[in-house]
Amino acid sequence: MDRDTAEPDTAALPGPNARDWIEFHTEHAAPSEYSHEFVWDVTADADGPFVTDVDGNVLLDFTCHIGAAPLGYNNEKIVSKLREFDLVEPMKIAGQDMYFGAGPDPETTEFPGASHLMERLVDVSSHYGMDTVFLSNSGAEAVENAIKITHDHKPAAKYAYAFEGSFHGRTLGTLSLTFSKEVYTRHYPEIAGVKTIPFCDCADADNCNCGFAREDGSQFRNVLEPEGGHVNPDEIAFAILEPIQGVGGYRFPNESFVAEVGDICETYDIPLVVDEIQSGVGRTGEMWASDHYPIEPDVIASAKALRVGATISKKEIFPEEKNRLGSTFGGGDLLASMQGAFTLEAIEEYDLLDNATERGRQAKELLRDGAPDHVDDVRGKGLMLAVEFDTKDRRDAVVQAALERGLLTLGCGKKTIRLLPPLDSTEREIELGIGIFNEAMHDVGSKALA
Repeated sequence: MDRDTAEPDTAALPGPNARDWIEFHTEHAAPSEYSHEFVWDVTADADGPFVTDVDGNVLLDFTCHIGAAPLGYNNEKIVSKLREFDLVEPMKIAGQDMYFGAGPDPETTEFPGASHLMERLVDVSSHYGMDTVFLSNSGAEAVENAIKITHDHKPAAKYAYAFEGSFHGRTLGTLSLTFSKEVYTRHYPEIAGVKTIPFCDCADADNCNCGFAREDGSQFRNVLEPEGGHVNPDEIAFAILEPIQGVGGYRFPNESFVAEVGDICETYDIPLVVDEIQSGVGRTGEMWASDHYPIEPDVIASAKALRVGATISKKEIFPEEKNRLGSTFGGGDLLASMQGAFTLEAIEEYDLLDNATERGRQAKELLRDGAPDHVDDVRGKGLMLAVEFDTKDRRDAVVQAALERGLLTLGCGKKTIRLLPPLDSTEREIELGIGIFNEAMHDVGSKALA
């Protein structure tokens, strides 16, 4: 496959082979969430955003596996380095209870591991004074460990604050912080003491209609005891914020709201945890989405694009006591750690932050120019893009219409489609993908929806 000339080429989706694979998978798999019946053929040609399914259809993937494959498929910026590494067994070792290296010393090794990944994460987070990392398997574990270290840091604390519309993971701890869809949390037990406040994405901070901003301050500030409220800030372990809400609908916050949250946390020494699992690692044109906003996070939870989970903070916030944190992973997956390190290398080597900014600007212009009347909003930072429709049915129909034309997209929130092209997308690929998406929007708009 030649990425420079490839284009979507599809027949009926799903095809007969895909239906066979789907039937085989679902025979024993617990019911879960599938956005569309696309079956990637891992033995077939794929490059960057272009991928082949098990029926030979070529599709343009603007989901990047919900951001977990930031450079798309078989990208030479990553796989050319991986080819030099001969796979070994075991690929996964007992985490931080065992060290591993590649060659005589860490400075001259060709193959970075978990230690190098942690060093690079500290480097890209050093402007927040962060110098310590705990690696884990997933984003949910990264948030779980943020919960742990902040509670250890403030042992008298019994409260935490999260925001309406949030999504932080599927474990019981992270679900206690999740307030986006009822299906995620129904009947499950919760961590006590978690309180919620609005996530303000109101266009005008002076005319806030979500309830966060108030004439005498903000809802968050007003609950604190020094401000006339009833909650002692010393009893708040942390506040956790998605700088840009992902599952909740690609909601981009009002800057005044973010500044207020940051100021409250700084003034009252409340650790601010930012969930950068979907928005981080270059997706928005900055390494962290937090870099766009006037905040100083104390803890960053990252995953997806890193291929591993990472809880990043300052040494003084992490527990000093050995065995206070632990994980069978803990940085022990050789291949995943290497991929994470190579991804960070590629972002720097190929100026992918600048590329994400420029290609994101191009995509927003094309979307806004092509948007029909049933589009309520087009928004985004870098290559974290969203199109919001007038109804959920319209949104779902556009996802299907785009798929029929060979473009993979994903829904989020109530009536929004998220677009996540690879960080190294070219001008041609953005023009091609957004052109298909615009066609799908207009086709759906011309039809009566049931």
